[in-house]
Amino acid sequence: MLRILLGVNLLALVAALVQSDRLGDSVQHYMRMAAWVQPLLFFNLALLALLGKLLQRPAVWIGRTAVVLLAAGSAVLLSDLSRLLTLDEGGWQRLMRAGLLGGITAAFMLSYLALRVSALSPALAEARLQWLTARIRPHFLFNSLNAVISLIRLDPQRAETALEELAELFRALMRDPRELVPLADEIALCRQYLDLEKLRLGDRLNVHWETADLPLDLKVPPLLVQPLLENAVYHGIEPAGDSGTIRIRLMRRGDALHLDLANPCSVGADHQHGNHMALDNLRERLALYYDLEARLDTGEVLLADGRREYRVHIVLPCRGHWP
Repeated sequence: MLRILLGVNLLALVAALVQSDRLGDSVQHYMRMAAWVQPLLFFNLALLALLGKLLQRPAVWIGRTAVVLLAAGSAVLLSDLSRLLTLDEGGWQRLMRAGLLGGITAAFMLSYLALRVSALSPALAEARLQWLTARIRPHFLFNSLNAVISLIRLDPQRAETALEELAELFRALMRDPRELVPLADEIALCRQYLDLEKLRLGDRLNVHWETADLPLDLKVPPLLVQPLLENAVYHGIEPAGDSGTIRIRLMRRGDALHLDLANPCSVGADHQHGNHMALDNLRERLALYYDLEARLDTGEVLLADGRREYRVHIVLPCRGHWP
């Protein structure tokens, strides 16, 4: 619906620019056109929302033809209603032009949406997800192995336990990236990873969790939080000379899951570049899973004591998973 709203208004703006001799006049043309386009657009969206299931039953071309005819018919009716209210004598030519414009606009938007669906076909989306997940695994496994290696001589017994934990992490990484996993599994994976990093960094790494009132059977994308924690450790804790704290908060707000993660800011161009690469990876994975319904926001915040903190905020739609 958002794409349709933006697309139709963009077409109206282009039409206003074409009809205007001067750039200043295009605003007035667009406002007059919007007064006719917006009611028609919202009416058609509401009508399609009501008839959506009915239009999906016949063949695709029949459903698309019906949508074009509905748009053209509603444009004719609205134009005729406008003519009666304003006592404007536009005649049948005005009605035909309104119906033609409505039908052409609907056909254009249907073509755009069909091309988009073709570009994001399940096979391509699955291949893209597998490739993006594969890019996460080498860094994760490399850092985990380094943490275990550092323990072999210092504490062999603890190193053996760490290898068992690492085996559990390997098993989690071998899951199909196309399948969602319970939130409890993702949190357990993160805790195991942080335990391994704690072996390497010791008291320099502190973690604060807030996970109250969460349905642990909620399904989320695999490796959702772990790459963020890896970034926080590598870009926030390691470059600092003293200890640092990573704060993770997962909470429910209405029909959405909110994830907030904060860590001390890094101090190097290389760290920042790597941080953005991982975040771009996660942002694209969220788009493949949820399209426009998920959100990922990042930014640095200056604290009262003068320190800077890097924060990540993720919102996931979870309407179908809440009890």
